[in-house]
Amino acid sequence: MPDREHLRLAFLRSAGLAEATRTPLAGDASTRRYERLTTPSGATLMLMDQPPSAESQPCDPAWTPEQRHAAGWNAVARLSAGRIEAFAAVADHLRHAGLSTPDIIAVDVGNGLAVIEDFGDDLFARVIDEGEPQAPLYLAAVDALARLHLTGLYPDVMPGPGGGWPLLKYDAVALQGGADLFVQWMPKLHPGLDFGPAALEEWQAVWAPVAAMGEQKSWVTAHRDYHAENLIWLPDRAWQRRVGMIDFQDAVLAHPVWDLHSLLQDARRDVPPELEAVCFTHYCEVMMVDREAYRRDYHALAALNEARILGVFARLIARDGKPRYAAFMPRVWAHLNANLGKPGLEAVAAWFDRHMPAGLRG
Repeated sequence: MPDREHLRLAFLRSAGLAEATRTPLAGDASTRRYERLTTPSGATLMLMDQPPSAESQPCDPAWTPEQRHAAGWNAVARLSAGRIEAFAAVADHLRHAGLSTPDIIAVDVGNGLAVIEDFGDDLFARVIDEGEPQAPLYLAAVDALARLHLTGLYPDVMPGPGGGWPLLKYDAVALQGGADLFVQWMPKLHPGLDFGPAALEEWQAVWAPVAAMGEQKSWVTAHRDYHAENLIWLPDRAWQRRVGMIDFQDAVLAHPVWDLHSLLQDARRDVPPELEAVCFTHYCEVMMVDREAYRRDYHALAALNEARILGVFARLIARDGKPRYAAFMPRVWAHLNANLGKPGLEAVAAWFDRHMPAGLRG
């Protein structure tokens, strides 16, 4: 029996769940795995399994940019490296803001294991595909974001049942590092593509103002991966608690529009432009912010994130042998191309016109 399975069995025994039936769930692009646990009484829970040593180290808040780059990608991007204690701390943080996150039933930080509440299978993406009207769900998700952004709960360290976890800023180093995945991995997906030193220097220069803006205006907690496959519809709950949140362990302080564009310019599914516009307007009205200023930032950070996502997908295909991610790339390119036509992104658009052949842009 593999050592990891010994750890899982011992953890379940200690949590009083030795008799639970275990059903593995489909994986994603991460190093986590999940199992649904069904107890003899018929109740269900989830087992989260994230080996602590499966990824590079998360970011120490005191590290310089140079130290972060030396430590690896998780430190550069200020990702949690999937740490169980991060999940547990962010779950408590969001719950204290009045939102729905899974209760933490048991946790073993040292071995990267947790038992959490089971929210079920009604992902927004699934219930919409099954016929649920999508506008009320998306507006509920926007209301949940507004609730989070209005709480004023931004501690340096989030306490949790597995220990504290820092709430770091999504700073210019992390934002630029994300954009840089595009120029690092796109040539490996398209071997004929070559970005020379001048193109790479220009790439850094055109994104620098966007990354600086993103850091300067980072003042709300961002889920960071807020989209229809990480939100679960809980219609029996009230108000913003109808939106069940998962996969939030990489939460950071970020610009308010970060989660908004992740939701409305989804890499995995089409959101009608008219619904995107309604949701954006609704958010601005609830938050009472300058709509045009937020719109400009929205398109700029969405474009940067879409460059990042295209780099991630290129890496998943070229390095990790996961060709299914190619199916998402045309949608992401469509979002990026549209955003590049917005005011304030002329220099970025010019870079793509000079260095990225039109035939590879979607």
